[in-house]
Amino acid sequence: MAGRQALGRRFGWLWAAYAASAYGTGLGFGALPLIAVLVLHSGPTQVAVLAASGRAVGAALAVPLGPWVEFRRKRPVMMAMDLTRFTALMSVPAAFAFGLLGFAQLLVVSVVVAAANIAFNAASGAYLKSLLPPEHLLVANGRFESTTWTATTVGPPLGGAAIGLFGPVTTVVVDAVSYLLSALGIRAIGGTEPRPARTGAPRLRAGDLLAGWRHILGHPVLRPLLFNSIVVNGLIMASEPPLAVLLLGPLGFSPWQYGLAFAAPCVGGLIGSRLARPLAARFGHHRVLRIAGALRACWPLGLAFVRPGVPGLVLIIVVQFGLVTCCALFNPLLSTYRLDHTDAGRVARTLTAWSISSSAAIAVMTAGWGLLAAVTGPRIAIAAAGVLLLFTPLLLPRRENTPLDTEKQAAGLL
Repeated sequence: MAGRQALGRRFGWLWAAYAASAYGTGLGFGALPLIAVLVLHSGPTQVAVLAASGRAVGAALAVPLGPWVEFRRKRPVMMAMDLTRFTALMSVPAAFAFGLLGFAQLLVVSVVVAAANIAFNAASGAYLKSLLPPEHLLVANGRFESTTWTATTVGPPLGGAAIGLFGPVTTVVVDAVSYLLSALGIRAIGGTEPRPARTGAPRLRAGDLLAGWRHILGHPVLRPLLFNSIVVNGLIMASEPPLAVLLLGPLGFSPWQYGLAFAAPCVGGLIGSRLARPLAARFGHHRVLRIAGALRACWPLGLAFVRPGVPGLVLIIVVQFGLVTCCALFNPLLSTYRLDHTDAGRVARTLTAWSISSSAAIAVMTAGWGLLAAVTGPRIAIAAAGVLLLFTPLLLPRRENTPLDTEKQAAGLL
């Protein structure tokens, strides 16, 4: 494509593998809770447990995966995690076909997939840092972000149609196959990858499990960025179930209106991800990161004022469009900053620690907001999340830290 910066054949295969799994995830969005409801006739409590336990238990199981990933070649790890997710998800249609599917199996699959996601993301981030020079990382992360939002736009509507035509486990099969395609794409990257040299003790120590958190919490910019990210993401995700209850219940939105309200604004994801690099080049990476991080906190409060009918639908679309655009601008800048300010020997542990913290926070806050909505009503719970989000820009870092500062810090000079 004219004007597109070439990042090489190997990145092309990595991007293709990412796209395959992203579109599979988009098509399979919400598939396990949907199966729990449609096939197993589970109630709201069981569905909430399924949603929260996958993140929480998966995050706990992923704690030792950080150092395990760090000292291994990253491509084999990524392929292993893809095949793990493929096997776990394919067990669902297999059990369904023989009439053996149960709620416990959905819980196990949810946990396994969540833990494998964390390990895969850690390995892929470390591999990307070794694959591309620093000046190309923002371009690459912007393309990943754009792909994610494209898949989010087209995936859930197509997945819903596929379930209606072919049955409740259809999208699980598609999602599973997408991980198989991802593994094949990663294998096609080719080339040699040196085995990372292990520093310190030859065996895993307790300190290795905390190395990622030590790096983040000891870094003057990564520390506030982590706190900001887990609070913002947690509050946004925690308000989604009460919002679904409000829209589909008291406000009387139909399922197609609900889907449209969250699919159409994903166009903003394409806009934001494409703006990240030019805005950072013009105004500076840190400044754009701070502004985008602050702006994404300003939108969700508007959801507390949604009313029935077309005006309410328009309000949701406008609010979600603004939120998604700001998030899509912020995310590649954050991903690039993390890689730039983490030395190659602990990227996987740092990304694992970040993902575990985020997953655990989302699980806890989702459960807490579910209880709040049950006591006060969904609209008050949504408003509470929106008000708290307005204060999250205070957690954003005020000063910029250069990669050179990070190298000095690692050497004990800062």
